[in-house]
Amino acid sequence: MSNRAQFVTKMGVIAATVGSAVGLGNIWRFPYEAGLHGGGAFLIVYLLCVFLLGIPVMIAEFVIGRSTHSNALTALKKLKPDSHISAVSYVGIVASLMILSFYSVVAGWIMEYLYQALMGGLSGHTAEEYATLFSSFTVNGWRTVMWTLLFLLINFMVLRRGVEKGIERLSNVLMPVLFVILVVFCINSLMMPRAAEGLNFLFNPDFTALTPKVVLGALGQAFFSLSLGLTCLLTYASYFSDRTPLVRSATVVALLDTLVAILSGIIIFPAVFSFGMEPAAGPKLVFQILPEIFQQLPGGYLWSVAFFLLLFFASLTSTISMSEISITYFVEAHKMSRNRATGLNTAIAAAFGTLCALSFGVLSDLKVAGLTLFELFDYVSSNVLLPLGGVMLSVFVGWIVDKKVVEEQLTDYGARRITLLRPIRFCIRYVAPVSISLIFLYGLGVL
Repeated sequence: MSNRAQFVTKMGVIAATVGSAVGLGNIWRFPYEAGLHGGGAFLIVYLLCVFLLGIPVMIAEFVIGRSTHSNALTALKKLKPDSHISAVSYVGIVASLMILSFYSVVAGWIMEYLYQALMGGLSGHTAEEYATLFSSFTVNGWRTVMWTLLFLLINFMVLRRGVEKGIERLSNVLMPVLFVILVVFCINSLMMPRAAEGLNFLFNPDFTALTPKVVLGALGQAFFSLSLGLTCLLTYASYFSDRTPLVRSATVVALLDTLVAILSGIIIFPAVFSFGMEPAAGPKLVFQILPEIFQQLPGGYLWSVAFFLLLFFASLTSTISMSEISITYFVEAHKMSRNRATGLNTAIAAAFGTLCALSFGVLSDLKVAGLTLFELFDYVSSNVLLPLGGVMLSVFVGWIVDKKVVEEQLTDYGARRITLLRPIRFCIRYVAPVSISLIFLYGLGVL
């Protein structure tokens, strides 16, 4: 561990790990998933998934990473050399590269909208014109590819600086700024004329709307939002010092991540109801509905710029953590320099990201199982690989890793008393793998 990079401050640990979790999954995906699945009922199930499944799986990843201070593949082999479950590391690498590919396309859209907001191009349009603007942009292959590649270049420039000077330093700056922008937006939304209706939609659950599809959506959102099953948090935990409290850190990260998702709902739903929009608008909510709302607000130019800047910050902190999975693997398992590993990670994401970007235009007819490449990467990574990784990591820590190792990591070798140690272990061993497996199988149509 002495020659290996690590986070150097307590603030750095929380900021980087929260930055890993907080991203478009909270600010872009959570509001439209909640809108599609009925608001309050979805939120209740989402919270249960976070606390009963999310935190235990996060702790499991932390235990593996901090106990070995290694990349995912090496870490699993160190803890159990004769176990084939080390293959879960490849699940994480593949999933992270798939997510990075389509996620960077969405980040490219955000950069386009940030540019348009700065240039005043998002003002003075009708609802139909905003829809046309989004559609014409996404089918414009060269422009979407340009923004996707530019975003990946920015990602590369941060990552090549390493853990302390790149990831930790950027997270320490961006995360406080992100929270400040969120709070300012929330205050503005709560002052809107029909804010109460939006809050009622988000916080007053209608359990008649609760279906297996809602539960599956909530689980997928929790895993996507918290970056679980990717081995992303495992990789970040490998940079923790031996004094970092794992249970407390996991709880803080989950709480802050959930807070960002709820704040995003508080920002969006009062605005949607105040201006007579449809909460179940889906993915287009951010790119077609909100720009129309912003132009009707006093200071709409500043609101548009601030919102898309917020989304850009959130997307950058998440893609940095996703990239670190494969970069650490290339450096430690294949003895690459960090520059070369970062370049290889960026090149792979750029190649697949270009294909995903073009799947809205010239490659729109290229489909697999009825899905475009963008949709395929999203579905396979979010609904197949992430739950699969979560189950395997929970089983590994709950049933395969020596109990003494788990207890030593959770208690910092006896230095901390963990009141909920037994419930945490029970959730890791039984609740998480069984629940995730059932919902996963239902999503695949097996049950």
